[in-house]
Amino acid sequence: MTSTGEDLLPSTQRALLHRIAVAQRDGRAPSLVAAVGRQGRTAWSGARTCVEGHAPDADTQYRIGSITKTFTAVLVLRLRDEGLIDLDDPLEKHLPGTGVGGVTVFQLLCHSAGLGAEAPAPWWERTPGDLRPELADVLGDRPMTHPTGHRHHYSNPGYTLLGSLVEAVRGVAWEEALRREILEPLGMLRTTSDPVAPHAGGWAVHPWADVMLSEPAEDLGIMAPAGQLWSTAEDLLRFAAFLTEGDERVLSASSVREMRTPAASVETGASGYGLGLQIVGGEGRVLFGHTGSLPGFVAGLWVCEEEDVAAVVLANATSGLPAATVAAELLNIVVEAEPRIPEPWRPLPEVDDELLALTGVWHWGTNPFTLRLTGDRGLQLTPLGGKGRGAAFTYRPDGTWIGQNDYYAGETLRVVRKDDGSVDHLDLGSFVFTREPYEAGAAVPGGVDAEGWRGLGG
Repeated sequence: MTSTGEDLLPSTQRALLHRIAVAQRDGRAPSLVAAVGRQGRTAWSGARTCVEGHAPDADTQYRIGSITKTFTAVLVLRLRDEGLIDLDDPLEKHLPGTGVGGVTVFQLLCHSAGLGAEAPAPWWERTPGDLRPELADVLGDRPMTHPTGHRHHYSNPGYTLLGSLVEAVRGVAWEEALRREILEPLGMLRTTSDPVAPHAGGWAVHPWADVMLSEPAEDLGIMAPAGQLWSTAEDLLRFAAFLTEGDERVLSASSVREMRTPAASVETGASGYGLGLQIVGGEGRVLFGHTGSLPGFVAGLWVCEEEDVAAVVLANATSGLPAATVAAELLNIVVEAEPRIPEPWRPLPEVDDELLALTGVWHWGTNPFTLRLTGDRGLQLTPLGGKGRGAAFTYRPDGTWIGQNDYYAGETLRVVRKDDGSVDHLDLGSFVFTREPYEAGAAVPGGVDAEGWRGLGG
């Protein structure tokens, strides 16, 4: 029942403790550990337990289930960044003989390969992994459930394939690559494939009576990359900080940003799936992370990049306690009670008069937009009145800009000049932006009526 949080106000700490106390009671979990990180460090941790006088803490291991998939995705992105694979490569190129070699690495990462959700019976999470010694035993006779690339369909066999891909390319076991390439560099020394004391035991709680049944903790064998890991709240906050900022020893900031960019939409609600990360929207903010469960355990990890806050919830019950929901609520408690203090406004280090001349109001047809200069010669296009498509643009050495988000992601913005060097218009993916709506003399597709604007009697 411990709780620490020197960085948070006492009222915030109490609200966090109250939330996990209610969650443990209502979810009837034998124990629960939670932690909140802020700006890369632990700001609070707390625990509840049914055992009087003996509480777990942020260094107690719980099984984290499918949060393991995010670690596997990091290993795959490392291979890509080293030039050993391409995300568009068919699996067959690096892991021949699976029978599903036409699916791509990218499709496996974002669960759009069309593979089935589970391995064939018996239930893989509650039986020894040596019952499925080969990939053929994981995929079964009917591995495909949907046409490849047509929809998001969560697949544990898909991440089993990715773990085998890592082993094939690296030439070492998945566990060895994980330890050497992620866990040791990030200081996650309490994250392991097998439980290391102190660790919680897994329990099932009877749905209609307050009694418990011990759950087996099976080694998942070849399916380990889909859900094997044990970890602690403290270690998962370290991982959350890495997923926010990147770490050049493991994966760059641009690559972790790629992981948390939606690559496949999910059918339920305003959510999506990136490359090994779930993305959800709610309470006016976007969270990324992952949920996890295995018999005896549930887990949730969420991060809000904008507020630089992360939350972890780990519990040792098969069902009943919504760990992911509680983690999101803990994050929201901190964000709403103690919003992040923004950095001071500072002017740009230097002025580029040519770029400065591009700022101000532009029109796409009759829709007005503003264009403002940002850092590193970037531009921000914003619709006036909130109607229309806006985007941030990053400067490229060839004098153009590339869109970073939403409709204009990947689209090119360029300045089109007249013969005398003055600006005629902006071209954004063939859309013409002029200083005045349908500006006379500008290169507007279809031309501009020579009679100009007119009233009702014109």
